[in-house]
Amino acid sequence: MTLRPDFTSSLVSPNVKTHQLTEVAPLKLGIMASGSGSNFEAVAQAIEDKQLNAQIQVLIYNNPSAKAANRAANRGIETVLLNHREYKNRELFDQEIVNTLRQYDVDWVILAGWMRVVTSVFIDAFPNRIINIHPSLLPSFKGIHAVEQALQSGVKITGCTVHLVCLEVDSGEILMQAAVPILPDDTAETLHARIQVQEHRILPQAIALAARK
Repeated sequence: MTLRPDFTSSLVSPNVKTHQLTEVAPLKLGIMASGSGSNFEAVAQAIEDKQLNAQIQVLIYNNPSAKAANRAANRGIETVLLNHREYKNRELFDQEIVNTLRQYDVDWVILAGWMRVVTSVFIDAFPNRIINIHPSLLPSFKGIHAVEQALQSGVKITGCTVHLVCLEVDSGEILMQAAVPILPDDTAETLHARIQVQEHRILPQAIALAARK
């Protein structure tokens, strides 16, 4: 039998039904992104489709050219540009992020392609309420270039992980994972594209699971 990583539910753990994840009170989300915003779009679409009981209070982006900002604007969602290059250190930058999130009354923070290492200033402000999506089956291939790391290692299966954020990079409690087979002719681009399909699938589910803990 051929496994199709975009549809095969057995490749996702924990495997839960969508209707089991909509019973919590509405979540007030702050989403942070640095790039295209495809994971932001997945969360916003899950909310629109009533698969996630939440509302996005604000999108924070640090890259002035991030397409995530356009995606948010198209949905009528507030956006705030906080360019990390304008701050003397990570702590001052993170404090401004915290101030902004509090201004928008956020209670859960979603790092959806946020390409900055966070500090204790940020983590302590939202303990156990910061969620990240990473393109590997953690604890394997932490940090940047996770897809390339998987290809270079020769493993046959990789995937993505949604986890809580702690000070050690890509090391917080794992909430949900999805596996993706590595094909013989895969490049970093083709493999990453298939991993992203699973990222978009599990991120909204993992947010709901975290809120029910």
